[in-house]
Amino acid sequence: MRTVRRLLYRDIVSAVLFVGLAFLSLFFFIDLVDQLDGVGTRGRTVTLAVLASLYAAPGHAYELMPIAVLIGTIYSLSRMAQSSEFTILRTGGLGPQRALTLLAVLGVAFAALTFVIGDVIAPASERQAVLQKAKAGGGLRLSGPGAWLKERRTEADGAHSVSANVGGLAGDAGLNQVRIYEFDAKGRLVQRLSAPKARVDDDGHWTLQDAERVLWPMDGGAVQVTRQASLRWATTLDARVVAAALLPAETMTTLELWRYSGHLADQEQAAQSYELQFWKRALYPLACIVMVALALPFAYMQARAGGVSLKVFGGIMLGISFVLLNNIAGHIGVLSDMTPWVVSAAPGLLYLLLSLAAFAWLVRYR
Repeated sequence: MRTVRRLLYRDIVSAVLFVGLAFLSLFFFIDLVDQLDGVGTRGRTVTLAVLASLYAAPGHAYELMPIAVLIGTIYSLSRMAQSSEFTILRTGGLGPQRALTLLAVLGVAFAALTFVIGDVIAPASERQAVLQKAKAGGGLRLSGPGAWLKERRTEADGAHSVSANVGGLAGDAGLNQVRIYEFDAKGRLVQRLSAPKARVDDDGHWTLQDAERVLWPMDGGAVQVTRQASLRWATTLDARVVAAALLPAETMTTLELWRYSGHLADQEQAAQSYELQFWKRALYPLACIVMVALALPFAYMQARAGGVSLKVFGGIMLGISFVLLNNIAGHIGVLSDMTPWVVSAAPGLLYLLLSLAAFAWLVRYR
């Protein structure tokens, strides 16, 4: 059985690597052409365009891994079935249950690799890409009104609520166009802080540069306006929360998504989109196991049922349909306010049941 395992694993892994590299090369070329359109504007050079395309590669590898596993496994098993190698293995004692177990172990290994790429390599690469873009362009302007962060704090006169608005990222990884509003327990505006630039320190403070503070006294006195070259503002909004609010969700790890969604829930903010991202990130690697199970029935199809190219084309269509269903399910979950983990797990469970049903039917009747 060790020889059979080595034969299957070597053939499938080489096919998956070939398909994955082919897809990555194609996407790198597309990204590079897109990046070259902006060369010469806002400090962008050819070197920066190449780096941006390389930074995007781990994210593409994470997204394409289940499809590469499906196509590579289908190609390998179909080729073995066409050359009667798989038939010989079945005659030598490779039963359906044993074959399913061997491929399930390989699927777990692919899932672990996908998790490492998506939770370690891709977020770090995406974050470097965003910071490089901000540095090259002198800053990164956020769309719309910017990012809003909220916190609650206990003061002598009761619970205060704070809303902080950040317009964008500075080229030195600082913050641009910061505005902070503090309200008392009755919802009255207590103070407003504003600064063109700010920095998040490690000791629980924000340092506002050229800051303006506006105070509204509770006794109805005159409004006080002061300006300071540097103002330190104490807050619980640390660097991790700020980065999660400003940077795209692709730059966050699974643990960071969990923490940030919990922070939003504690502050009574909408957290469903981040909870959905968390569950998609946590469950997406398991799609590799589903793809391996989906490819196994192709090994039990007779050679006259279609050549390798036809079966690979069918695998591509299955992979595309899975990606489409996975994306559509996410949007439906947000619109319908459904439970995030159910929405994220539904496509994988559906395709797993289909693959096992097809496998059982082929083994029983073919």
